Amino acid sequence: MSALAPASIAATSPVAPTPSAPPSASARPRPVVPAPAERKAVRTPLLQQPGVQRVMYPLLVGVVLVALWQGLVTAMELPPYLVPSPYLMMQTLVTDWVPLGMALLVTLKITVLSFVVATIAGVLISFLFVQSKLIETALFPYAVLLQVTPIVAVAPLIIIWVKNPTAAMVVCAALVALFPIISNTTLGLRSIEPDLQSYFKLNRATRWQQLVRLRIPSALPYFFGGLRISSGLALIGAVVAEFVAGTGGSGAGLAYQILQAGFQLNIPRMFAALLLISLTGVALFVLMAWLTKLALGSWHASELSHD
Repeated sequence: MSALAPASIAATSPVAPTPSAPPSASARPRPVVPAPAERKAVRTPLLQQPGVQRVMYPLLVGVVLVALWQGLVTAMELPPYLVPSPYLMMQTLVTDWVPLGMALLVTLKITVLSFVVATIAGVLISFLFVQSKLIETALFPYAVLLQVTPIVAVAPLIIIWVKNPTAAMVVCAALVALFPIISNTTLGLRSIEPDLQSYFKLNRATRWQQLVRLRIPSALPYFFGGLRISSGLALIGAVVAEFVAGTGGSGAGLAYQILQAGFQLNIPRMFAALLLISLTGVALFVLMAWLTKLALGSWHASELSHD
C-alpha cells in the first residue's frame, strides 16, 4: 500500500503545462496595409507632343521670317511698288478680298477637277501596266514624255483644240499632275513580297484576287505619296494654264489677278494673290497627309513610327 502511494500520488497530481515555443514570424498575422493609390499617368508636356511640335515649329519659323521681312522693309524704306511689307500685303488682302476670293474659287475648282482626273487616269494606267511587263515597257516612255514636255509649250494647242476654256485648263493641269500618280502607283503595285505572290499562286488566285487582295494593299503607301506630290502639281498646272489662257472677267483665276496687278504695278495685290496660292498648296498637302494618316495610320510602319 505504501509502495503504490507515490505512484498514485504522481498519477493524480496535476501536470505543469509545458511552455510552448513563440509563433514564428511567418505564422504571425500580417497587418492589413491599404493598397497604394494608383499612380497617375505621366502626361507629356504640351510643347513636347509630336503633333504640337509639327505645327508650332513651322509657325515659329514663319513668324521670325515675317518679322525679319517687316523689319528690313521698314529699315530700308523700300517703296511698296518694289517690295511691299507684310502688313501692307495683309491689308490689301482684306480690302481686295472680293475679287481675290472669287479668283481663288476659280483656281481651286480647276485644281480639284484636274487632280481628280489625274488620279483616276493615273490609277487606271497603272493597273494596265501591271497586267503585263510588255505593256509597261511599250507605254511607260510615253508617260515620261508627258512629264518632261513643258506644259507652257503644249497649253496653247490644248486651248485651241478644246473649245471650253475651263475644260482646256483642266486638261493642262491634269497632264502636269498625271505622272507622279502613274509612277508611284505602278511602283507600289510591283513592290510585293515574293513569298506572298508565291502563296497566292499556290492557292490558284486569279489576277483579280491578286490585284485586290495583294497588290492594292501593298501599293497604298506609294499611291498616297504620289497624291501628295500630284496635288501640288495640279495647283501649279492650273495657275500655268490660267496664265496661258488669259481668261478674264468672272471666270478669271488668281493667275489673271497676278497679271492684272503686274500691269497696274499693284505689287501688294500681286503678293496677296501669291499668298493665297501658297496657302492653297499647303492646305492641299495637309489634306493629303491627313488622308494618308487615315488610311495607313493603323497598320503601316511609315505612319506608326513616332521618331
